[in-house]
Amino acid sequence: MGAMAPSFTRSAGVLLHPTSLPSRFGTGDLGPAAVAYLRWLAGAGVTWWQVLPLHPPGPGRSPYSALSTFAGNELLISPGRLAEDGLAEPAWLDGAPSFPAEWVEFGAVEYWKDGLLREAFDRHRKQQRADLVRDLEDFRQRHRGWLDDFALYLALRRAHDARAWYDWPRPLAFHEPAALADWSAAHRDEIELAVFGQFLFFRQWEAVRAAAREEGVRILGDVPIFVALDSADVWANPGLFLLDDERRPRVVAGVPPDYFSETGQLWGSPLYDWDTMAADGYRWWIDRLRHELTLADAVRLDHFRGFAANWEVPAGDVDATGGRWVDGPGRALFDAVAAALGGLPFVAEDLGEITADVVALRKGLGLPGMAILQFAFDPAHRSLFLPFRLERDLVVYTGTHDNNTSLGWYLGDASEEERAYVRRYCGTEGREVHWDMIRLALGSVAELAVIPHQDLAGLGSDCRMNTPGVAEGNWRFRATPWMLSEEIQQRLAEMVWTYGRAPARPGDRI
Repeated sequence: MGAMAPSFTRSAGVLLHPTSLPSRFGTGDLGPAAVAYLRWLAGAGVTWWQVLPLHPPGPGRSPYSALSTFAGNELLISPGRLAEDGLAEPAWLDGAPSFPAEWVEFGAVEYWKDGLLREAFDRHRKQQRADLVRDLEDFRQRHRGWLDDFALYLALRRAHDARAWYDWPRPLAFHEPAALADWSAAHRDEIELAVFGQFLFFRQWEAVRAAAREEGVRILGDVPIFVALDSADVWANPGLFLLDDERRPRVVAGVPPDYFSETGQLWGSPLYDWDTMAADGYRWWIDRLRHELTLADAVRLDHFRGFAANWEVPAGDVDATGGRWVDGPGRALFDAVAAALGGLPFVAEDLGEITADVVALRKGLGLPGMAILQFAFDPAHRSLFLPFRLERDLVVYTGTHDNNTSLGWYLGDASEEERAYVRRYCGTEGREVHWDMIRLALGSVAELAVIPHQDLAGLGSDCRMNTPGVAEGNWRFRATPWMLSEEIQQRLAEMVWTYGRAPARPGDRI
């Protein structure tokens, strides 16, 4: 497995985004529940926790369409940790609204947490605690390369009623220094609030990372290949993207029709000007990936095939059917990244329409690809995802955040022929098909097997994380305490050990 072999040697992971953790504050956060989850994983012999992008989501709340590819999601800031830091009154937390436990009610949570963050910022300015003042200044210096632009962008966006930057007054939208200097002078507190929010996120995430190291669990992060048009990245660096004179995209990203959608997926993200990026040695990408590797031990490169060639759709098209393939940077980008970072600790998400050049790029770089068991059981052809056809340089999943749950797939999406093939392949009657699929993944030859937590709990379609092509109602799933039971943990632990993905039997660890 090339550069990844030392990290992924015969191991197991679980996929659960931090927003899905239990908490009485409306969404999972980086507080005690995150630490407890790491202990739960370690007790099951699981050595990888896979998360979705940790950046602030934009409209639709998709973490794959973030307001910044560098900033952290303020929604994940733990009220409990704020209280520990003396930045929130326990009485304020006791008075938190009654939020749903089974899903995230984004609007209500965002409103309450915004007030909490402002309260914490006011307390910090009044207290001026020496250690926090020092740590904040150190954070500002270490992250200056992206933090100043993001804080200004976020303050501007809030002041313009969350409108996209291209709908702001032209001097601000076009990043004119004089206009930005005048605006900044008049809105310094809002800019400093944005900086403080980022300081808190990274401070708390590092505490989670420290707990993960203590438990022997590594973090597998996620890097979307493209960035949102309404992002600090495009606003501050328009020359890196294929934009017209009005800074609107000339072409946008998507994927052609595939097993997710008959009309393809029209993401709408601006496409990179790869020639411009190559001219300075891909500095923006190097900075981005170096930064991501401060958040995680390894990262999944979403839509890896876009580095070989991406689906380019004319701006204004209503779907992705009118697109064309355009060459990406290929190996040149990864050679530059490897030289700067000293390696390529990445997983290549190579799903969809994969051609020989994509396979050659992945194999040449020594990166593991992905296999999805839900796509394996069409009996009309012998899928490469069937367990007996898997290879070691893969990460195998029962499903991902974009799939139905395994139970939901089996009961709803799968054809009768697929269901019959699953039962025949597993030698079961399908009463616990989610555990059948988990067993197939863990028992496969793939070096790393990752199980969405919804499958561990045997949840149905209503608990899937995302439905591609559906704009509303996604990203809301939350785990409730029964889904983190010792019974589920021990059942997983026994299976992880049985298939050689943990060095000790469950009883030796717990």
